[in-house]
Amino acid sequence: MRQLLVSLLAVLLPVVSAHAAPQTVYFPSADGHTSLTSYVFLPRTQGPWPAIVMLHGRAGPYSSNDNAGCTFVGAGNASPCNAGTLSKRHAMWGEYWSARGYLAILPDSFGPRGKAHGFGRFTHSDPDRAEVNETEVRPLDAEGTLAYLRGRGDVVPGQVYLQGWSNGGSTALNVIIRQESRQGSPQGNQQGNQQRNNAYRGALVFYPGCGQAALLASTIVTTVPIAMFLGADDEEVSPDICQHVADRSRQAGSPIDVTLYPGATHDFDEPSSSRQSTPGNQAAMNDALVKAAGILDRWKK
Repeated sequence: MRQLLVSLLAVLLPVVSAHAAPQTVYFPSADGHTSLTSYVFLPRTQGPWPAIVMLHGRAGPYSSNDNAGCTFVGAGNASPCNAGTLSKRHAMWGEYWSARGYLAILPDSFGPRGKAHGFGRFTHSDPDRAEVNETEVRPLDAEGTLAYLRGRGDVVPGQVYLQGWSNGGSTALNVIIRQESRQGSPQGNQQGNQQRNNAYRGALVFYPGCGQAALLASTIVTTVPIAMFLGADDEEVSPDICQHVADRSRQAGSPIDVTLYPGATHDFDEPSSSRQSTPGNQAAMNDALVKAAGILDRWKK
């Protein structure tokens, strides 16, 4: 099995690097005033398709080789940060999902707000991050993306999922918290179906921040399934805190699964040679690619 996964990566990564850039689309955030720039990876099969919304981390969606001088990214503005300069991780996952028959979309929360350069490691206290925070700002971007997908006509109703990394992982958890607090208990099949079609149906969450400042609630009460992927040697966020949140949430009846990878660090699924030089990261990325796809396939049933 391990050799099979390694072979999968060997085939996948060259394809990703050679594939054409994803489509660029623009639509409003649910904040009512931000026009989001987003990148769509379309399957090669005929739709409609299930969809997955990918939420980038604090470094932003673009490659560190290109984003240093980037500020605003939006319609009619030329920028070195664009569909052709996405980070290797986002390009890899976008192509991975589209190859499996999912429409994958990556909304940029930073570029439309003049922060396309992203933020470096250990910048949690940087006041400039407040304008793009994971509790009050970015969840509205995810909600705006869901509304955009509902209006496309080529996405299967009730089959839209979240995937988030680090700060984007915390955002995904907050989206689910907000979603559950709004919906309550549906009355009748018609209302229940409508609520499911207007909601995310599950979240894949990679090494999120789970502290009090990152989450809207310390216990997540939800009927929506969540799968967490954590690195035991994460140098940026605490996997122990996330496990405590998951334990409390499971005790409250929430369907949350946790995979903890020994020897894996933050950004363990970043496919760059420098990140993958850590043996724990290689094993974690190989396993997470297959496990995440299997989880989404089960959630669709």
